[in-house]
Amino acid sequence: MSLPTIDALLERARQRARALNVPYAGALDPADAWSLLQHDPAARLVDVRSRAEWEFVGRVPGAIEIEWKSWPGMVPNAAFLDTLASKADKAAPLLFLCRSGGRSHDAAMAATTAGFGACYNVLQGFEGDRDEDAHRNTVGGWRAAGLPWSQG
Repeated sequence: MSLPTIDALLERARQRARALNVPYAGALDPADAWSLLQHDPAARLVDVRSRAEWEFVGRVPGAIEIEWKSWPGMVPNAAFLDTLASKADKAAPLLFLCRSGGRSHDAAMAATTAGFGACYNVLQGFEGDRDEDAHRNTVGGWRAAGLPWSQG
């Protein structure tokens, strides 16, 4: 089976965004996000999880790390968009990642509204959904897909 072209991958992402009725450029599964990062040197992964999650759960090498909300208390980061603007090109594809897809959705929405042109939500996030035992990292997500990450 051949790998999809980047054009096909982006079209799938756009179709998902339309189906989800979201204004950002697209929604990517983790494997498609990784493919895009590998084939488009301008694309950047923006990890919006909390500092505690990066330290204790794991990191994606090379990701731009900007908290959307800070732990404890999950306080919104008022400087998120300013920090993003200082670290990323507004025209570059930006792939937002969180634990399971919720905060990254919010960050992609905010970045799109702020004029970042090609924002994508990475569905399933870093840890994916909970399994039947209420554990993460087995059902979907960046880690379960076997994509690059490091501990602590």
